[in-house]
Amino acid sequence: MTHSTTGQRVGTLTELAELKKTYRKQDFKFTQDQRQRYDLLLELRRSHVAEYYEDGLVWIGPSMAGKKLDEGEEEN
Repeated sequence: MTHSTTGQRVGTLTELAELKKTYRKQDFKFTQDQRQRYDLLLELRRSHVAEYYEDGLVWIGPSMAGKKLDEGEEEN
């Protein structure tokens, strides 16, 4: 992944967040142009996430939250 790709992905998230704020301010309605832009950005985001899965950059397995880490053998 290059720096420009990372910047594009961050920009996608930022713009999606801004459109969501606008959506709330406009009584939960988009204009036609805003809806098209939102749909495009959502598709980009979904393709980015799919790439993460394809590249093996997503943890798939049981959650380790709240469990102790094994740091070698215990000493008595």
